[in-house]
Amino acid sequence: MLVWDYVNDAAKLTTMKRFIGIVLLISLPAWTSSAQAAGHPEDAAFLQARDAFSKGERAKLTRALAGLKTHPLVPWATYFQLNQRLDDGSDAGVAEFLEQTEATYLAEKLRGDWLKWLMRKEDWTQARIQFALLQRPDADATCRGLDIRLRLGEAEVTEEARTLLATNAPLAGSCLPPLGRLSAAGKLSADDLWERLRRQLANGKLKEARAIAGWLPADESLSWRTVETIDDHPAKYVAKLPERYADSRRGRELVSFAVLRMARADVRLAAERWKDIERHFSKTERGFVWGRLALTAAIAHQSEAVAWFDQAETLAGAASLNEEQGAWRVRAALRTGKWPDVQRALAALPETLAALPEWRYWQARTHAALGKPEEAKALYTQIAGQPNFYGILAGEALGKTYTPPPRAATPGAEELAEAGARPGLVRGLALIRADMRLEGIREWNWTLNGLNDRQLLAAAELARRNDVIDRSINTADRTVAEHDYSLRYPTPFLTQVEPKARDVGLDTAWVYGLMRQESRFITEAKSSVGAKGLMQLMPATAQWVAKKIGMNDYHPTKVTEMNVNVTLGTNYMKMVLDSLDSHPVLASAAYNAGPGRARKWRAERALEGAIYAESIPFNETRDYVKKVMANAMSYAALMDGPTPTLTTRLGTIRPRGFSDSTAESLP
Repeated sequence: MLVWDYVNDAAKLTTMKRFIGIVLLISLPAWTSSAQAAGHPEDAAFLQARDAFSKGERAKLTRALAGLKTHPLVPWATYFQLNQRLDDGSDAGVAEFLEQTEATYLAEKLRGDWLKWLMRKEDWTQARIQFALLQRPDADATCRGLDIRLRLGEAEVTEEARTLLATNAPLAGSCLPPLGRLSAAGKLSADDLWERLRRQLANGKLKEARAIAGWLPADESLSWRTVETIDDHPAKYVAKLPERYADSRRGRELVSFAVLRMARADVRLAAERWKDIERHFSKTERGFVWGRLALTAAIAHQSEAVAWFDQAETLAGAASLNEEQGAWRVRAALRTGKWPDVQRALAALPETLAALPEWRYWQARTHAALGKPEEAKALYTQIAGQPNFYGILAGEALGKTYTPPPRAATPGAEELAEAGARPGLVRGLALIRADMRLEGIREWNWTLNGLNDRQLLAAAELARRNDVIDRSINTADRTVAEHDYSLRYPTPFLTQVEPKARDVGLDTAWVYGLMRQESRFITEAKSSVGAKGLMQLMPATAQWVAKKIGMNDYHPTKVTEMNVNVTLGTNYMKMVLDSLDSHPVLASAAYNAGPGRARKWRAERALEGAIYAESIPFNETRDYVKKVMANAMSYAALMDGPTPTLTTRLGTIRPRGFSDSTAESLP
């Protein structure tokens, strides 16, 4: 009899629980040491179970599960079987499994599956119970809960739905049915819907916008074909506006959408056209459009952005600007170099945003620039010492040399044994080894919740000993008071990487800072766009570099080989660096987003490296550059070599057009 077949017999439930407890206990030691490399004798059976589940082969899964006795992933194989039972229309055994695996990631995952099953069965009472038991519901599950509670007539659902509509985050697909029913019942006002519709049209989220448009009252409905026509030809629509368009909200919203859609191609032209017609709109509507035009201009590094943000605030108030607009208002002002404008933009930020290290730092810089050194010092002190880009810069502004914190005591045998006995960590490692990395990461991270610094350090060391370097870094990064930067900033493959960096004249600390950010040292890493290996090289780039450096035996299948990947990656870094004024900030941006973009993001005047980094238009690249540069500081300190300050490393970005010619030829 299969272990989890006991769940169909209530009289045998206690026996089953004891057995599974023994299974977990027996299976743990094999995963707490170098046995990771040797594997587990039941690995083949688990892989068969995994493959049978993915192919929907019920009988094969049953046979594979019978071969699993002590493997740490017995619960996962059981989950596979229970999930298949749900697909077949039965929830037998699910409740018992959830009781047995309470508070684990696997329980949360199966409970989410069961919740969907219960909703399909329209068992709203049981679904309500299970939703309440979810420990960390995501956006999709939260909206399923909203749907369930609406069907059960819970009164507070309407207000929660209004709050949901007012957020800037995109709605999960599961949000649409309950919101649609609330709209049909008249529980959501036309204003609620129009406000959301306006934002989503402006954001280009047309799929969601179409759903919301369908909920509008009949007398305010709009033709979606008109929306699509505007999206395709906004300038044409603005050039020939419908008669009496300003008499209805529908007409004004469509014109506002056309102006903002037009701004994607030419924001200055859109602004000029908007000036001609804005008198027909309310102050709030005018403020919304100016705020969106300002955001578009700021992201494009156009100087008008500062004045347009001011215009939006004058018309609709600072609160009308969302957090993204508030942040870009500061960035736009920084690029002008006018500190009073920066001060005004910072003052308009909501408190939660203003408290972040980046805005604390720029507020301190503003005080310093405007002759208020004591106020600047107080703000620098608040963030100095934080292990991030702005924490390092703040410390340097106070005259402090950056050094990693004292190394915490290495976890002892008892602490490591405790980490190795945590089933979630054990399963996380086992899943990663079974080529289920995403699920392994989720198991691992779930288990870290609530651990103290010593427990986190032990878990990080456990991951390191099992050669799962990315989890070691991630876990060590979470400590609050006790730190081990040798775990946060490891140097795997140092004997191979260092000579290659030295041969092409690169700073090894910078190379490691970039590599840590690119792949977390996963040699087989592959991004969603196809970049591969430790240094995340795109196939075409790898081929191009190989040809440039004369690597005649290169073949695309070799790109994830450590030596090949690092050789190509360091050579490409050097080429990018040489083509962009030998500036590591520009080169880091280029490595992530392409040399052409890094060059384009320069200004007409010289910029501080920190301002350039902060005003990079792509969220991913902006975060990447700051982390790479901060990583390089920690690596340099750990390598005990000469350590230029971060301020020095950032330096000054020369004006657009300076020494850019060769960047155009790089992939």
